[in-house]
Amino acid sequence: MGFARTCSVALVGVEGVVVEVQADLEPGVAAFALVGLPDKSLVESRDRVRAAVVNSDAEWPQKKLTVGLSPASVPKSGSGFDLAVACAVLGAAERIDPGAIADLVLLGELGLDGRVRPVRGVLPAVLAAAEAGYRQVVVPERTAGEASLVPGVSVLGVRSLRQLIAVLNDEPVPEEEPDGDGRPDAMLAGLTVPGAGVGTGLAGPGRGEGSHPDLADVAGQHAARTAVEIAAAGGHHLLLQGPPGAGKTMLAERLASVLPPLTRKESLEVTAVHSVAGILPPGEPLVRTPPYCAPHHSATMQSLVGGGQGVPRPGAVSLAHRGVLFLDEAPEFSGKALDALRQPLESGHVIVARSAGVVRLPARFLMVLAANPCPCGRHTLHGSGCDCPAALIRRYRARLSGPLLDRVDLRVEVEPVSRADLLGRGGRGEPSADVAARVGEARDRASARLAGTPWHANSEVPGHELRTRWHTAPGALAAAERDMERGLLTARGMDRVLRVAWTIADLAGHDRPGTRDVDLALQLRTGIARGVPAGFGAER
Repeated sequence: MGFARTCSVALVGVEGVVVEVQADLEPGVAAFALVGLPDKSLVESRDRVRAAVVNSDAEWPQKKLTVGLSPASVPKSGSGFDLAVACAVLGAAERIDPGAIADLVLLGELGLDGRVRPVRGVLPAVLAAAEAGYRQVVVPERTAGEASLVPGVSVLGVRSLRQLIAVLNDEPVPEEEPDGDGRPDAMLAGLTVPGAGVGTGLAGPGRGEGSHPDLADVAGQHAARTAVEIAAAGGHHLLLQGPPGAGKTMLAERLASVLPPLTRKESLEVTAVHSVAGILPPGEPLVRTPPYCAPHHSATMQSLVGGGQGVPRPGAVSLAHRGVLFLDEAPEFSGKALDALRQPLESGHVIVARSAGVVRLPARFLMVLAANPCPCGRHTLHGSGCDCPAALIRRYRARLSGPLLDRVDLRVEVEPVSRADLLGRGGRGEPSADVAARVGEARDRASARLAGTPWHANSEVPGHELRTRWHTAPGALAAAERDMERGLLTARGMDRVLRVAWTIADLAGHDRPGTRDVDLALQLRTGIARGVPAGFGAER
C-alpha cells in the first residue's frame, strides 16, 4: 500500500483555500476514484492525468487508486488540480519521493502529452498559499511571472510533467521542444476566457488600440472638465447629463488617464480579480494603471455585480475595482441592475450569495453615469423640436432612482459644444498630464491628513468623522444647512457635500474648506448656480 500527499488551491471568488491532495494505492482491481466535491472539469482530470503520466515516460500504477481532496466540504472546480493529482499519484507509486512533494503547492492543467498548461487565478492562489505558510510553489512556466509577484515564495515554473519529475528526483532536466514559429501559442489558451474583455467593456493601457485618450481632445466643457478633475482627486461618483454629441463619453473615457497610478497593494488586488476573471493579458502579470470598464446597457444584474452558475464569478463592478465604471445611456439599464449598485457604492465590496456558497468580491470603483435629458436627447436644445411628452420625460428620468442618485456626488449638465470651441478658437484645453499632476498633489494632501486612519481618499471618510474630526472654516456650511432644512439635501447628501468640499480645498491648496469650496460642492451636487467659478490651474 502506498500513500502520498501534496497541496493545491481552490478558488472561491477571488480568495483561495489551500487543499490537500491525497493519493492512496491499495491492492485490487485497477480503478481511479476522485472524491472531495469535484466539479465536472475536475472529474475529467482522471483521464487527463493518466494520459499525461504515461506520455511522460512514467508507469501508471495498476492498483486501486483513490485521490481525496481535503477539506471535502469546499467545492473544487477547474483543471488547476491536475498537476497536484499527478504528483500525488506518482508519490504513492514511489516514482518520486513523497517527502519532496509534501510541502509543495502545485498549480496547473495537464495536457494529454504531459505539457503543463496555464490556468486562471494563479496570483490569488499563491497569495492564499503564502498566507497558509507555504514557501514553495510550482506553476506553469507561462504564469511564473504572475506567481513571483508574491514576496517570500519560491516559484518554480515548468513546461511539462516530465521536467517536474526530473527536478524532484534530482535528475537531468529534459529540454522541451519550443512551439513552431508563427503559430499561436496554445499554452496561453488557459489564461483567458474567450470574449471576456469584450463582453465586459474592459479597456485600459495595454488593452486598447493606439494612444491613450487625452483630456485636451475635449472641446469646451469647462464645468464638466472641472467635475472630472474633482472626481479623480477625491474618488467621487459623477453623473453627466446632456444632449447627444456633447462629449459625455469622451470625458468618461479620459477620466482614467488623470487618476494616480495604482499602489503596489492596489495593483495586486486588481491583478488578482483580473486573473480569476480570465482577462489578464499574457505577458503583463501586474496591472499598474486603473482599469476602465464600460458594460453595454443590456448587461444583466449578474454581469454587473457578479454571479453565474456554481461559484459566483466577478462582475463589472469588481473588474472596475480601483478604476472607473462607466455606464453610458444609464437610463437604458434595467432598474434591477442599477439598484444592485447601491450596496457596493457604499461599502466598496459586493457579497454574492448562491447555493454553492457566499463570495465576497472587491468593488471599490469610481462610477460615471451618462444620460440624455429625454429619450430623443433634444429636450435641452433651443429650437431643437423635442417631441417627447412631459410624462414620457418624467418616466425616462425616473429610471435613475432617487436612492441611486443620492449616492452620486457630482451632477453636471454638459452643454452642447459651441462652434468656437469645436473649431479651436476658444483655445485647447489642458492635457491629461497637467490635470493628473494636480490630482496627484491633492491626493498627497488628503493622504497626509488621513495618515494613521484606514481611509486613503476623501470619498472613503465617514460623514461622522468629517463632522467631528476635521472641521470646515467658520460659517462655511451655512448654505448647505439651509438646503438641508429645505429638503434639497439628505443627511447622506450633506456628508457627500463635505467630502467634495474637502477635495476642492485639496485641489485649491487650502488647509480646510471655506465658503467658496462648500458653495462649489453644493453647485456641483444640486445643479443650482451659486455664483462660484469652477476650475483649477489653467481652467480657472
